[in-house]
Amino acid sequence: MNQERAVGDIELRHGELAVRVSARGAAVTAATFRGMPFLVAAGGPDGAMANFAMVPFGNRVEGNSMSFAGRDYAFQPNTADPLYRHGDGWLGLWQLEDSSSEHARFSFSRSADRVSPYAYLTRQEIRLAGDALVLTLSVENRGAAALPFGLGQHPFFVRTPETRLTIAADRYWSERPDHLPDMAGPVPGYFDFRSEKLLPQRWMNNAFEGWNGRAAIAWPELGIQAVLEADGALDRFMLYMPVDRNDFFCLEPMSHLPNGHHLPEFGGLIPLAPGEVLSGKVTIDLSALPVQPEER
Repeated sequence: MNQERAVGDIELRHGELAVRVSARGAAVTAATFRGMPFLVAAGGPDGAMANFAMVPFGNRVEGNSMSFAGRDYAFQPNTADPLYRHGDGWLGLWQLEDSSSEHARFSFSRSADRVSPYAYLTRQEIRLAGDALVLTLSVENRGAAALPFGLGQHPFFVRTPETRLTIAADRYWSERPDHLPDMAGPVPGYFDFRSEKLLPQRWMNNAFEGWNGRAAIAWPELGIQAVLEADGALDRFMLYMPVDRNDFFCLEPMSHLPNGHHLPEFGGLIPLAPGEVLSGKVTIDLSALPVQPEER
């Protein structure tokens, strides 16, 4: 089905995997495997998003300003947060370009304005491939000058008391009071998930580097597990765990660090000349947890 129009929610299904997507933000609003939710609607402007795309970059911009190639640029807050946050795509209504029972492809474009100096065209494809949810995001610079671009996905994974995470990183960034990264250093023990461990019962909103693009999540109570794989463009991640809710956590593959505009080498942001494209793919592969033999 080829079309280009604004639509409501679309139901995708393949076997035991079911995903609901919305034209608002090209967001996933629900996702289940074998009837069990693995993403939960907890994000976005009204809390209805279970995953959204971060484009033309993710997280915040210090001082709502940046300098690039000898020019100064300004942003305006785009939510109640005092800093411009997560780009524009998650707040916009995307156009449906193509869909079937197992995939939907959306596009979104914007011109530079007082809120953001970025002009771009972005596409998000949400596809079910076997028991995997595949998210492919791209952005093309449609502006008149080169600017540093980035991408990311912001999934809200279900959290249960026994949820276990496995993910390795070489470097960890502490957090400033304004939620921007502070200092880089070794990964502290309580945030070291190289071996499978329970999620800590504490606030977490930190960036990590030196990632091989793989992570594993196990939900023993639900009897399911997931392997997340991000391609090479998405070689960093954020972990977010609030203290006022314990039903979700966020593992956000990103191409850059938060506040990259103010970090050395732009924190991994990629300068794109007009017409150049950056893309990244995240695959979340679901399966049943092996049944453990009963103790005698």
